[in-house]
Amino acid sequence: MARKPTPRSEFVLFNVYYEDGTQRSNRRVPADILGGIDGDGPARALIEEQDREISEKSGMPPNTIQRIVRVEDDVKQRERDTRRASAR
Repeated sequence: MARKPTPRSEFVLFNVYYEDGTQRSNRRVPADILGGIDGDGPARALIEEQDREISEKSGMPPNTIQRIVRVEDDVKQRERDTRRASAR
């Protein structure tokens, strides 16, 4: 007997760069909150909220986010940088 299809929740992955130079990779954000006029702004708000919750549990102050980049965009940028460096 065939299984019933289960609803899939789509996620977009982000690399998060903090002001102290650290990076967190592959932070998951639900795709349904993205897009529209705000673009990736809601992702930043969600990640900041997650960071606040984590810092409360750990007892450490949250890091300040410098920027967030979609993983696929970050990979493409690194490839461009590598090609430019090897062309010199």
